[in-house]
Amino acid sequence: MSKRDYYEILEVSKTVSEGELKKAYRKMAMKYHPDRNPDNKEAEDHFKEASEAYEVLSDSQKRATYDQFGHAGLDGHHGGGGFSGGFGDAFSDVFGDIFGGGFSGRRGPQPGNDLQYELDISLEDAVAGTTVDIRIPTKDVCDSCDGSGAEPGSKVQTCPTCGGAGQVRMQQGFFAVNRPCPTCHGSGKLITTPCKKCRGEGYTHSHKTLSVKIPAGVDTGDRIRLQGEGEAGEPGAPRGDLYVRMRVKKHAIFERDGNTLYCDLPLSFATAALGGSIDVPTLGGKASLKIPAGTQSGQRFKLSAKGVKSVRSSAIGDMIVQVQIETPVKLTNEQKALLEAFDASLKGKHHKQHSPKEHTFFDSVKSFFTGDDDKKADKKSDNDPWNT
Repeated sequence: MSKRDYYEILEVSKTVSEGELKKAYRKMAMKYHPDRNPDNKEAEDHFKEASEAYEVLSDSQKRATYDQFGHAGLDGHHGGGGFSGGFGDAFSDVFGDIFGGGFSGRRGPQPGNDLQYELDISLEDAVAGTTVDIRIPTKDVCDSCDGSGAEPGSKVQTCPTCGGAGQVRMQQGFFAVNRPCPTCHGSGKLITTPCKKCRGEGYTHSHKTLSVKIPAGVDTGDRIRLQGEGEAGEPGAPRGDLYVRMRVKKHAIFERDGNTLYCDLPLSFATAALGGSIDVPTLGGKASLKIPAGTQSGQRFKLSAKGVKSVRSSAIGDMIVQVQIETPVKLTNEQKALLEAFDASLKGKHHKQHSPKEHTFFDSVKSFFTGDDDKKADKKSDNDPWNT
């Protein structure tokens, strides 16, 4: 099915009325219809995409589900298109006004729609695995009329207009097409006394709670399929499936990239200079990290197998700790004096060995302003035997 937003495809807002929606689809369908764009694969794809969007948004129940849960994930039941309800249905509804009909062929009982549920979980639960309860809307075959739509005890008549076929053949110019029967609206039957419980729809709508087991190691975008937990199909057809899609929430300490965890570690100036061992947090508890003397800000350390266990294998990722040296603040006069004395002690003849990066930087700055680098480059060029 299309991954683009349905409203965006039809170039309408989310508050679009039924009439405006139909008008927008008519415009798109007229522009990209295959009969007007022969052998144009791109136009055909646009036409199918627009029909898919209209098929969902023109159905109040499907539109409500789509608005509530995002992209409904209605895939797997209609071949290449992958959306529920049938491409021909959407085409017939609007194009009946233009060409006088839709697609030919009597469809069989349609499987139920697939549903998709967006589940927000913490990083801890995603890494360790958990079980959560979710509440979803459900569409079930009415147990009062068994999906017929007729009040128990009443009769369901065969439609006299289409003879039970659900479609009638229409001729307009050189077009000869089948379209849903205007009398029975494609069902092939007439219900004289609608079922009181489902109001003739054949289905009831409610909610249900499901317990979902989340395996360890899942990440954002991973989906869990619950077979048969989607909407009920037409009588004689299977239910759709429910796809639970993971969305891992942002963590206050860790960032995740695949199976690797990243953590910024504040480090005191003294510990960075002198070295030592400190405790760092991991998702499994504390771990000891050895800090060598002279550690610089931005330096990274690896804790093996302290990351995330892959959901698809037994491999465990690493945790990368990046040091951020923290400058002391709000110093007392005594502390300032000590630091000034310490700084003075570094500015002797061995100053360069204490701050090698500082001297390298300022030497480069000096060369930049004096042009020494250019002179050295020119001299090297003059001594080049290949320079003629």
